[in-house]
Amino acid sequence: MKNLCDLAQTYRRLIATTVVAAGALFGAPLALACGTGGYSYAGVASSSHAFGIGATVTPLAGFNVLSGHVAGWVGVGGPRLGPNGADEWLQVGLATVPDTAPFLYAEITRPGAQPSFKLIEQGIPLGESRRVAVLEMSGRPNWWRIWVDGDPVTNPIFLRGSSMRWSPIATAENWNGGQAACNQFSFRFERVSVSQGLGGSWHAFEPGYKFLDSGYSVRTLAGASSAKEPLARSLTGAGGPVPYAFVASSS
Repeated sequence: MKNLCDLAQTYRRLIATTVVAAGALFGAPLALACGTGGYSYAGVASSSHAFGIGATVTPLAGFNVLSGHVAGWVGVGGPRLGPNGADEWLQVGLATVPDTAPFLYAEITRPGAQPSFKLIEQGIPLGESRRVAVLEMSGRPNWWRIWVDGDPVTNPIFLRGSSMRWSPIATAENWNGGQAACNQFSFRFERVSVSQGLGGSWHAFEPGYKFLDSGYSVRTLAGASSAKEPLARSLTGAGGPVPYAFVASSS
């Protein structure tokens, strides 16, 4: 098991290429999971803009990461989606690299800067869930915080020109590290919710665009709905209708 410092350094090296490679998620042709240099995705974007997104994310059995990383995350923004076409995004999720148990991380990218990686927790067992969210703050447009299991885990984050600008995303991500490697993964996303107000007015996620590379699957779970009724205000998502849920996997 890598220690916190080594793991953070490893993942910083991995995300150093994100600005270029993640462009595939937002308009360029998507790369295959196997082969060289490939980023690939299995997930969904919201049908409308929102003030935040939350989901319960669980890494399931069947992981085999040979090179690069795999991740399951929720977030907003993306390459060239900030002011004047700048890169700007915020995401939180679970990830793993070769020979490492899943870890919880956040990634912050501000205009004109490289992605900033924050390691939140390591050594998460397969099958164990975390409730994660990115949310624009009440009374503070363009200021965001990242939440885990109902608690904030970052200071306020300023993202210029971001208020109600983006359609939130929930997705699995694979990067093969530029090697001829086929990474295997499976993430379950439950209680996927979007906020229709600053500070949290949670409603069930309504899927719009689907990211689905060759060989991957996005399987909607039985009982999931896209009901418009408000969910409980709590970031833990207790109560309310059954929101959108799916499994994203490499097989």
